[in-house]
This record gives sequence, structure tokens and C-alpha cells, in this order.
Amino acid sequence: MEKFVKITSTAVPLPIEDIDTDQIIPARFLKATTRDGFGDNLFRDWRYDNQNNPKPDFILNNPNFSGQILVAGKNFGCGSSREHAAWAIADYGFKVVISSFFADIFKGNALNNGLLPVQVSESFLATVFEHIFADKNTQLEVDLEAQTVTIVGTNISEKFEINQYKKTCLINGYDDIDYLLNLREKIEAYEKTSKYLSLVSQDQEVEA
Repeated sequence: MEKFVKITSTAVPLPIEDIDTDQIIPARFLKATTRDGFGDNLFRDWRYDNQNNPKPDFILNNPNFSGQILVAGKNFGCGSSREHAAWAIADYGFKVVISSFFADIFKGNALNNGLLPVQVSESFLATVFEHIFADKNTQLEVDLEAQTVTIVGTNISEKFEINQYKKTCLINGYDDIDYLLNLREKIEAYEKTSKYLSLVSQDQEVEA
């Protein structure tokens, strides 16, 4: 995965609550076995009509809003546990999703795929929406190391929580296997020490 430390970007506002994974990526698009191309069908039924024409009133079709940060309403990613939802968001080009609440399974899937879910207070989320709709060029700074999200050009900022193991993985660009490989020397040293102590213990039992 790409290393994630800090990102500063404009944002796409989607102030809708209870966005479930079937809305993020409809079930009929889950047949692919690789992660590529899912972004094309992100929010498919909201983005396109029955003739596959873009719906001009949907935010992703609005040229005024773009960026690597998606700002969404409360309870984002609820519904089924499909990992494809995180794939679609990341493949579209988003690096961060900000909301006041995430479904636990979606949060885990996002973190496992290099997508950072930033959970903030409802009041802070409302302030972020207010600034973005007032000025489409509003930028947000998400600092993973400091665990803060800031509205650039203001003193408005809030800290967010994240699992420390997942934080380490994101900052270093590790998946779970990469993390273990990074600890290879320590694991091998532990194994050698463990075997040595086991042999010493056996010798002591024989002498006794």
C-alpha cells in the first residue's frame, strides 16, 4: 500500500446519513475478482440514470467539487460487509473518508485497503460541510501522525482516534503480511531465544 502520513486536499461533500454498502457499490457489480475498476461504479445508481447518463444533481457529477477527501453524513458504510465498498472508494481516487460515525466492518475494510476513515464529532462535521459549501476551494488537512483534521486557513481542528497498529501500517505502507515481514529479525531472534531457553529447561529437568 501507499504510505500515508499527511494529505491536504479539497473535498467532495455528501451530507447524506446511513449510506450503506449497496449504495456505495451495488451488488450487481461484485463479480470481479480484482480491485481494479470498481471506482467506475462507485455510487452507480446515484450517479447515473437508467440510460447510463450522469445525473447532474449528484455531487460526484458536479465539476465544482473534487479532491481526495470524501466528507459524508453519519453512519457511513452500514449494511453488508462487502470489502468492495472500500475498493470502490479507493479506486475512484479518495484517500480519506470523513464522517461522524462509521460502521465497524466498513472501517476495518477501509483500513485494510489503505483508505483512512476519520471519525469526527457531529458539530465538527457540520462545520466542515458549512465551509465546503460556502467555498468549493476549501481544503482540509488530514495529519495521520498527529491524528488531526484541520480546515486549512482557519484555526478549526479536531483530533481523531485510530487503532495504533493500523496507524503504523498506514504510515509505513504495510499490509498485515508486510508488517510481519518487517518484524522478521525480531521474530527469528525470539525463536532462537525460545528454543535455547527450552533446551536449558530440559537439561535442568534431567539433572534434577
